[in-house]
Amino acid sequence: MLIYEKSREGRGCSLLPACDVPEYAFEEKDLREKPLRLPQVPEVELSRHYTELAHKAHGVNDGFYPLGSCTMKYNPRVNETAASLPGFTQIHPLQPLHTVQGALRVLREIEEALAAITGMARFTLQPAAGAHGEFTGLLLIKAYHLANGDTARTKIIVPDSAHGTNPASAVMAGMSVINVDSDEKGCVDVAKLRELCESEEGAQIAGLMLTNPNTAGLFDPNIREITDIIHACGGQVYYDGANLNAVMGVARPADMGFDCVHLNLHKTFSTPHGGGGPGAGPVGCKEHLAKFLPGLVVEAAGGELTFVKPAESFGEMKNFYGNFLVAVKALTYIKMLGAAGIAEASANAVLNANYMMAKLRDLYDIAFGTEVCMHEFVMDLSALLKETGVSAMDIAKGLLDHGIHPPTMYFPLTVHEALMVEPTETETKETLDEAIDVLRSLYQLAHDDPEYLHHAPHSTPVTRLDEVGAARHPVLKYAFEK
Repeated sequence: MLIYEKSREGRGCSLLPACDVPEYAFEEKDLREKPLRLPQVPEVELSRHYTELAHKAHGVNDGFYPLGSCTMKYNPRVNETAASLPGFTQIHPLQPLHTVQGALRVLREIEEALAAITGMARFTLQPAAGAHGEFTGLLLIKAYHLANGDTARTKIIVPDSAHGTNPASAVMAGMSVINVDSDEKGCVDVAKLRELCESEEGAQIAGLMLTNPNTAGLFDPNIREITDIIHACGGQVYYDGANLNAVMGVARPADMGFDCVHLNLHKTFSTPHGGGGPGAGPVGCKEHLAKFLPGLVVEAAGGELTFVKPAESFGEMKNFYGNFLVAVKALTYIKMLGAAGIAEASANAVLNANYMMAKLRDLYDIAFGTEVCMHEFVMDLSALLKETGVSAMDIAKGLLDHGIHPPTMYFPLTVHEALMVEPTETETKETLDEAIDVLRSLYQLAHDDPEYLHHAPHSTPVTRLDEVGAARHPVLKYAFEK
């Protein structure tokens, strides 16, 4: 029920203190023709309404949330506490720098920490999210080629297993996209990549976008050969940091041969993303790209910290310095864990994923026949669909009846009936065992009563939705009674 449907004339509550300044009388031309329609409810009904809505939402604090490639992990409340300190929340981006040295120190320290984790030289904190970071990284590569007079380099290579934002970001940056296939093991087909780069088209290649580990949860064993191939034809290599949670503190993108990287602070380093944000997608790069970075970077000068514009900066990606409080949360997270803790988090993420995969592989086919995965694994339900008529969608809906958020469905696109599971390092063995038991029971149910799963979920506030109808004919407004 909408809050408007609970509204009754004359009811309400006082949420604002009495006005202690003279009221301003607007001119008639500035007034609304009709009074603003606001719900009239007492405070108790207001509180109950939003509490009820909260109960209908499923978050990491409610239960298992194994959404693949998204790192929906629980993060300590201390991160939120640090970000709520008045010294961080009650400042203005235009106030004199000598009055905000603490905030500048945060920006400098988070840059240094991210540089140490990735092996990059410098970072910009301006990008507001992962896709925004992708766009930034591609503009960085574009600026590099233009500065070298390489105006013909307008093509970006994107693997067929890439996140959908990769080709979209390339097009936004004014580049065209070349797709490269995966091999039978689920990684980049090196032979096809080499053939492409050594063809006449090689002179037009600006770079390659790559996620490593990739969306199938596999660390590409040929990663140095891949980056060498791109560099040999004059391109740059961009690291999509969506899956850094598997390797942070263990393997550095710079050492793999990547030239620039975006990180999702709101996924890997603090506060699981979702719910509208805010996020942060800082972009790091090696020294040869640093002079093109957007915005301002923090430097020490005259005993204080100050902002400096990179020498050949390509411009601005966002007002001021990025989503500052997300950076505060991420720095808190990194400092609380320390170098050893960061590596341990990655190790536990990989351990949890491999534990679940090992416990399920006797029933569910694992994509590409993977023996060992990184932080996530992909189940291929094609055989189950053929045997029972139960799809990946049906299994995902069945999980809802057990209080488990579904994993990512039908992705990567290289697996037709895919369920991509990312348990993350913050889940206990007991939680994993419960999820394993549920998935095994749903597999049996698919054989015993497939029709039941076709109509799942059965216990949620709304049951099976017409998702195609909702996408094509959405109801976006409420019709008031006249």
